[in-house]
Amino acid sequence: MIKSKSISKYNNISHGFFNRLGGYSNGIYKSLNCGVGSDDNKKNIKKNIKKVCNKIKCNKNNLVLLNQIHSNKVYSLNKISKKKLKGDALITCKRNLALGILTADCAPIFIFDPYKNIIAAIHAGWKGAYKKIIYKTINKFKKKGSHVKDLISVIGPCISKYRYEVKKDFLKKFLNQNQRNIRFFIFNKNKIFFSLNDYIKNQLKESGINRIEIINKDTYLKKNNFFSARRSLKKNNYDYGRNISIIMIK
Repeated sequence: MIKSKSISKYNNISHGFFNRLGGYSNGIYKSLNCGVGSDDNKKNIKKNIKKVCNKIKCNKNNLVLLNQIHSNKVYSLNKISKKKLKGDALITCKRNLALGILTADCAPIFIFDPYKNIIAAIHAGWKGAYKKIIYKTINKFKKKGSHVKDLISVIGPCISKYRYEVKKDFLKKFLNQNQRNIRFFIFNKNKIFFSLNDYIKNQLKESGINRIEIINKDTYLKKNNFFSARRSLKKNNYDYGRNISIIMIK
């Protein structure tokens, strides 16, 4: 489990970015696969989720996981929803309500207002970030009375710009959005690479957040022990495990 240095200063917040180690799953899902939508053994997934909940010290029944769809849909929660919510970000000011995000190269993002005691967890791949899910989540903080300058943000482990190869139509899409997006791309030997980290960081900065922490762990690199969709697909594995990231107000 990786912790944020920024958020760890606050005793009333429990959080963690988990890699694939320390769980019960086998094969391509080895071992801490928390991807409820994967084809892994459901009993093992439940045991893995229970283990991370124990680590965060939250009741497993109080962990909220979304049906993530690479959208800009943000939910403000006051209690556990009876039905599975479709979307990619959660925000709450309720104690003991754990917000969980599943990733396998996309970025998990935590945002915390230490004055208003509000937390958010965001699943941001390129699609969600492109659709401005980060701005929408920050607007939810504003509606709850937060001052953006007070917010702390943490970009968790995701695929690095050195591994995130994209095609020309991807580049064109981003340049059509804003010509200045060129700065988030690297061109090397007729290949194009995209920096998801930098794209997200820029959106946080543009929103007015000054305290931005980036956990520089490339999920694609096998030695870092994360599940990676791109690495799996390269091996012709069309299913894969998911890393979980959780934040909760104690």
